[in-house]
Amino acid sequence: MINPQWLQSFSVLAELGNFTRTAEHLNITQAAVSQHIRRLEDELGPLLIRRPRSVELTPAGLSLLAYCNEVKQADKRLKLNLSGADKTAGEISLITPGSVGLALYPALLDLQTNHPNLSIRHRFAPDPEVLQSVLANQYELGLVTLKPDDARITADYFGEEPLELVIPAGHTIKNWEGLRSLGFINHPDGKAMADRLLSRLFAGQGHINDIPIHGFINQISLILEPVSRGLGFTVIPRHARQAFAKQDQIHVLEWGDAVVETLWLIHRAEWPLSKRAAFAVEVLKGHIGD
Repeated sequence: MINPQWLQSFSVLAELGNFTRTAEHLNITQAAVSQHIRRLEDELGPLLIRRPRSVELTPAGLSLLAYCNEVKQADKRLKLNLSGADKTAGEISLITPGSVGLALYPALLDLQTNHPNLSIRHRFAPDPEVLQSVLANQYELGLVTLKPDDARITADYFGEEPLELVIPAGHTIKNWEGLRSLGFINHPDGKAMADRLLSRLFAGQGHINDIPIHGFINQISLILEPVSRGLGFTVIPRHARQAFAKQDQIHVLEWGDAVVETLWLIHRAEWPLSKRAAFAVEVLKGHIGD
């Protein structure tokens, strides 16, 4: 590993362009600055061209300067992530299914707007990826619809999200044959969601695999676009439907009791949540069911 003092001397020299000013800035002798640069060049080759009143970086010097900047940014990120004493500073990392993510991401941005020292990192992903990302410490918080059976994970009830059967506006569906004739717009969780909802609404009349597929889309915000154009129906969580801009071009069929998915908040069990993550959770809970 390259000596951090040498890197600091090189970085300041590259910025100021002068050995004397660099020494004054670092409060060390000019000889010390020269020695640091010489040690670096012994390891990495020529890093700069010395001119009477300035220095010019060689290609190797430019590469080392880029490395110095990366080290500085990494140091800032580390300090940001470890600033757990302040609930309004540091990174909040959350990975969720797309539908609930559509509801929560604006709330996260509101939180950051009110507390600019927070940094928000949010990813949409299906349950298996959410679980693996939290286990791998890539995200501190996750939301899943199936409660994990893993001793490494703490899972707490977060809220519920109803599934909805969405058809094009102006269409009338009275029975299973009406669904068959309309066709299904599928998505990554489409058949599983449709099976849960349709088996309740149309018990014993058929299975989702019996309905023709009229399209597939894996982008949560676009699932209802073909539905709005009359190309088929779909089953999606309520938050995804509520986020769709063309509400006048779709219709939600409401028959019988609601079928809901339970949302579980997960994080690693071996250590407590950071204060900023716990703060975010309390804020976000109020947005489920809005």
